[in-house]
Amino acid sequence: MTIEISNSDVIADRCQELATLVMRHTEANGNIIQPTAIAQLDLTRSDAVSTALHGVYQPILAIVVQGQKEVLLDEQRYQYGAGQYLVVSVDLPLSSFVAQATPNKPYLGLKLNLDPMQLCDLVAQMSSSVGKKENSVRGISVSNVDVEAIECAFRLVKLLDTPQHIPMLAPLMIRELYYRLLIGEQGEAVRQIATSGSNMQRIAKAIKLIEAEFAQQMRIENLARRVSMSTSSFHQHFKQVTSMSPLQYQKQLRLLEARRLMLAENADAAYAAYRVGYESPSQFSREYSRLFGAPPMRDIERLRTA
Repeated sequence: MTIEISNSDVIADRCQELATLVMRHTEANGNIIQPTAIAQLDLTRSDAVSTALHGVYQPILAIVVQGQKEVLLDEQRYQYGAGQYLVVSVDLPLSSFVAQATPNKPYLGLKLNLDPMQLCDLVAQMSSSVGKKENSVRGISVSNVDVEAIECAFRLVKLLDTPQHIPMLAPLMIRELYYRLLIGEQGEAVRQIATSGSNMQRIAKAIKLIEAEFAQQMRIENLARRVSMSTSSFHQHFKQVTSMSPLQYQKQLRLLEARRLMLAENADAAYAAYRVGYESPSQFSREYSRLFGAPPMRDIERLRTA
C-alpha cells in the first residue's frame, strides 16, 4: 500500500528543516535581521512578540518558516505565518511586528532582496510565456508558498553550510526563486516591476523621486509629467499600488525621517520638523502622534528606554 504525501505535508516538513537552519545561523538576541554570506539574503529571528517597527520596505520576498508576522500599509493589515510569503514590489512605508513568537519557539524567516535588473533579464526571456496586463496591482501581497519555491528556498539557505559553493550556486538558486515568483500567484506584481513602461514601473520611479525630494513642496502635475502619466492616471495608479495618495506617501516619509533625526542625531522636534519640510510645528506634532501613537519627544523617550 502506497501512502501519498500531500503538498502541505512537504511544505510543513521543509519549513521545519528551514527553521532548524535559520536557528543555527542566527543568535537568540531579541528581534534581529541577520545578514548572510549570500548578499541578497537575510535571515530573521525574534524570540518574543515585538512592538511595531516603522520603516520603508524596499522590494523583497519574505518567507516565514515559524511563527507569525503582521504588516500594516496605511490602514490595511497583512498577516502571514509559516508556509506563507510576503512580496513587496515597490518601496513602501510599512509598520511591522512579530505577532507570534516565544523563546522556545521563536519567529523565524528569510528575506530575499529583489533586484529589478535581474528580474528584467528573466522577464525578457519569459516574454512569450508570461501574460501581460496593463492594470496596476497593489505593491504588497501575501500568498501560500508552493512546494517548488520552498524547496528552492531550502537549497539556498542550505548553501550557508558550504560557503565555498555560494559564488557559483547562489545566483542560480536566486534566479530560480525569481522564476517561481513570476509563475506563481504574485507573478503579475513581480513582472510589472521589471517591465519597461508598465504603470507599476512608472509609479516606482515616482516613489524614488518622492524619496529623493520628500522635504520639498510637491506638485502632483509635475511629478506625473516626470513619469510620463496624466495627472488623473497617476493618482489612480499611485493609489492602487500604494493604497495612499502621493501626498500621504510624502507625509509618511517626512515623519519617518524626522523620527530618525530625533533618535539618531538627538535633534529636537522643532528642528526635525523644519528639516523634513514642515512649516507648522503643531501640525507636525499632530501628524506625528497620529502615526506613532505619541507626541514626538515622548515617543523618542519611549524608544530610548525600551
